[in-house]
Amino acid sequence: MKFYKMHGIGNDYIYFDCMKGEIENPEKLAIRLSDRHFSVGGDGIILLCRSDRADCRMRMFNADGSEGKMCGNGIRCIGKLAHDLGYVKGDTCTVETLSGIKTLKLFLGDDGLVSSARVDMGAPALEGKSIPSALEGESVVNRPVEIGGKTYNITLVSMGNPHCVVYVDPDGVDLEKNGPLFENSPLFPERINTEFVRVNDEKDLTMRVWERGSGETMACGTGACAVAVASVLNGYCKKNEEITLHLLGGDLKITYTDDTVYMEGGAALAFTGDVDV
Repeated sequence: MKFYKMHGIGNDYIYFDCMKGEIENPEKLAIRLSDRHFSVGGDGIILLCRSDRADCRMRMFNADGSEGKMCGNGIRCIGKLAHDLGYVKGDTCTVETLSGIKTLKLFLGDDGLVSSARVDMGAPALEGKSIPSALEGESVVNRPVEIGGKTYNITLVSMGNPHCVVYVDPDGVDLEKNGPLFENSPLFPERINTEFVRVNDEKDLTMRVWERGSGETMACGTGACAVAVASVLNGYCKKNEEITLHLLGGDLKITYTDDTVYMEGGAALAFTGDVDV
């Protein structure tokens, strides 16, 4: 099968066009192909599939084979792939995900191909149980908890994927040590993605992210959205104003409104290839 290696500011996945046929056992395929030393390499695989409810459907599998409900950087690349392969005409695209249908505004380059996209990510979930977590309350904002024998003040946000936001200097965090402690904490029955954040000013934030099932990644779209929401809830940023998130792979622009969260960033094709599946 032909594959497309694509990335959204460094958050790279291996994409397959499944509009005309499904792939059997994508969980095993994700594990096999994601290895960066012995295979193609990536944070996982993403499938472009048919949908009866939207222009297309996205399925995303982490490097450990677990299926994710949503992927912010991945969905921009799905919009690019659907458009550039001719399945979508014009500058809008609807994508069905396990977190609902998302609408994308596509921005085209001089070559007529998609270079970036703006995604309506929907409203965040804030209730402790809906993250899901073992913590009670309509929201979990700046709440002290013990993880790995140390106390952290955390804010929980779900953007289809569960996120735990911690305000510490991300440059001083040992993610290989601390990331798994958060991911596998008994506070989070379905594991958690964790963002370590520095506030530069009310419109500028720096973050690193540990993703469940993948480890530290260059970028995380839903994570950047969660950080923007958490930063508004904690009083660091303001609603209805664009916030720049600096990630290892580049920048994302996030706007948290009364109704939804908008995310804007690049979508790039790195290379194509063929693999036996």
